[in-house]
Amino acid sequence: MRRAVILGVSAVLAAGALTAPAAAYGPDPVSDDYQAAAGAVVAAQQAAAADLKFGACPAGTRLKAPIQCGRVQVPVDYSQPQGKKISLLVSRLKASGPASARQGALLFNPGGPGGSGLWFPRLGQADIPAPTRQIWAASARAYDMVGFDPRGVGYSAPISCVKPSDYQHAPTPDPRHPTAKVKTRERARAQARAAGCLKRSGALLGHMTTEDLARDLDVIRAALHEQKLNYFGVSYGTYLGAVYAHMFPSHVRRMVFDSVVNPDPRGIWYGANLEQDIAFEKRWADWRAWAARHDKVYRLGSTPAKVMASFDKAMRKLAKHPAGGKVGPGELHAQAVQASYYDPQWVPFAYQLSRYLHGDAKPLTAAATPDPGSAKNDENSEAVYLAVQCGDASWPRDWQIWERDNSRLAKKYPFETWSNAWLNLPCASWPVHSSHPVDVRVPHGAGLPPVLIVQSERDAATPYSGALELHRRLAGSRLITEVGRGSHGLISFRNRCLNDRVDRYLLTGHTGPHDVRCAGHPLPAPTGAQGARDANAGRWY
Repeated sequence: MRRAVILGVSAVLAAGALTAPAAAYGPDPVSDDYQAAAGAVVAAQQAAAADLKFGACPAGTRLKAPIQCGRVQVPVDYSQPQGKKISLLVSRLKASGPASARQGALLFNPGGPGGSGLWFPRLGQADIPAPTRQIWAASARAYDMVGFDPRGVGYSAPISCVKPSDYQHAPTPDPRHPTAKVKTRERARAQARAAGCLKRSGALLGHMTTEDLARDLDVIRAALHEQKLNYFGVSYGTYLGAVYAHMFPSHVRRMVFDSVVNPDPRGIWYGANLEQDIAFEKRWADWRAWAARHDKVYRLGSTPAKVMASFDKAMRKLAKHPAGGKVGPGELHAQAVQASYYDPQWVPFAYQLSRYLHGDAKPLTAAATPDPGSAKNDENSEAVYLAVQCGDASWPRDWQIWERDNSRLAKKYPFETWSNAWLNLPCASWPVHSSHPVDVRVPHGAGLPPVLIVQSERDAATPYSGALELHRRLAGSRLITEVGRGSHGLISFRNRCLNDRVDRYLLTGHTGPHDVRCAGHPLPAPTGAQGARDANAGRWY
């Protein structure tokens, strides 16, 4: 997942801590954009009438029978449905249960924006590891499991901003405290990246908003001959689902929102990224406290402050002598960010850091050295991330606003602030018109059935306040909270309290009469040589 965003922005803005650009506020364009709305109807009708043929998936997907793939045509510009079209690659595994038990297709988006969901049908196959197979077994019997590459991603008219061969730069410096020279360099890089996006992506770049992706989702629904959409979205996929629910409430049958982007338009997307920086600082503190509790295993320090000192020591060492020539402070920081996203990464990251500080750099270099083989996909993913976020809303064009807000924030929350700023800075010079954020609201009586929201309390990528906000905006929704935990993407965890309720909802449509708070999954427990593995892996709780 690319930096999945948002949250709690409203209260912070009111306090004057963050600044969102005035242009990000405005009327919801959905009701005003009649041409695009009409074009979406035409495109869906055309897709329903077309003969969607499923066959072998492209070799590069590594998806083999019984999974099949097909292509769905969508307009580049929905206001011109008869104009230029692109094709989206869709993957499908048919429901394994009897025909009488089939409940339609379940579409999945993993987030990003920029993530490919083609792999989703793999979760329904019998040859995957038992714990994952158990999580998805009930859904795989009842639903055709459907994944897809959204527009601009992978096999669906991929866009680009820079040559993949020029994308990876390693080793990279510590991103937490940039000098004036670094800031000047990053500003130049961001301007070049924005210009490169237009040069390498062409007309599609101006039609990459979440609204465009939501219309695509409805065309895929129609192409599959489904009267109603069943949808599972994770991270940014929740925002895509929320916008779809706002635009097409009567087309929804079931929807699960896992790790929720805050849909408040005041945070889309500049203020959201600033708010995310605060949450990552807290999550980084969670890992340091955990590592301190396991000091006998990792010898990184018996207090969070001492663990921080160990991390800083490693950052200084790598600045002087990058491990393997490619792993510098920036690469170590990226590993720390992954640990802040997902607590299954706590054990391997602690192990890598510990071994490096005690004279063995091999685990760190194996994990953190950039893979040239992934450069093309990684660059494409980042290009889509920028195209969607920069296109969804206007961002500040004045560098002084970025300098002021991020400098102020980094004094107290340095862990992720400037790294996040550099990722998003191309939006300051975005070369195509930006839209207005959708004011997602679906009241009672709009035709939206009850939907299910699942969220951990300490998620940094999509903080908890976002789930509360979406809950308020989607009438009749139910919220399941994992208490005291912070991993991102909860459906991958084997928490019966949560998984059983998701299964029940997908199979019956019942959300339950009340919101539910589930006990958190056990924190990772180091085991194996030097604590290299997590004792909780594969266990239900």
